[in-house]
Amino acid sequence: MAPTEDKQEVAEELMAEKRSISTIVIIIAMQTEALPLVNKFQLKEDHDSVFPKGVPWVRYCGTYKDLNINIIWPGKDTVLGVDSVGTVSASLVTYASIQALQPDLIINAGTAGGFKAKGASVGDIFLASDVAFHDRRIPIPVFDLYGVGLRQALSTPNLLKTLNLKVGKLSTGDSLDTSPQDEASIISNHATVKDMEGAAVAYVADLLKVPAIFVKAITDIVDSDKPTAEEFLQNLAAVTAALDQAVTGVVDFINGKCLSDL
Repeated sequence: MAPTEDKQEVAEELMAEKRSISTIVIIIAMQTEALPLVNKFQLKEDHDSVFPKGVPWVRYCGTYKDLNINIIWPGKDTVLGVDSVGTVSASLVTYASIQALQPDLIINAGTAGGFKAKGASVGDIFLASDVAFHDRRIPIPVFDLYGVGLRQALSTPNLLKTLNLKVGKLSTGDSLDTSPQDEASIISNHATVKDMEGAAVAYVADLLKVPAIFVKAITDIVDSDKPTAEEFLQNLAAVTAALDQAVTGVVDFINGKCLSDL
């Protein structure tokens, strides 16, 4: 990058930090997690979609206080009819949403696993400090770092203090269960929280220079004796309610503020 372009980019970033946040995109992988927030913010489904024809991605949009809110749900798999969870769909909808909507901020919200050894309990709400992958193992110098894909979340000290959320590192992979290799990578990542989308959202947001935060609610304890799938399903409804309350609190806090206020 030429020095002039470099200075211009820095100037644009500083201006963005001082400009009131107007448009936010909330990326949520599961319909169960998304719909209570759609109702809370009184959003409507966008039937004249900004997304390519034929994709299952769903946008709910509307105005809440001074914010243009877009909740993006990747929709149901077109063959199997289940929620399109995981990193591929998360990457695609993040890219498409940024291109179409030019948001000031991305919020990736969802349920996640937590580690009791790191202080997580079912029902806890975490704001991720940084995010990385735990299932992209490339044991070649430098490629190993690319595989981990460490990205920083937007720093939000005032938001954290006001809402009294927990902070922890987030590790992302495409499997609900945890293999021994995954566990070793998660430990290496110093993660407290484990999900299936965060690092993919972070990669795209970083690539396109859009700040992102990650709000995760703990449904299951990874380092416990209970089967993950069973505990996840058992706690999903109650923890989703806690997630929706937390996201509402985050949005209320963001309203009327600029990025540097967070």
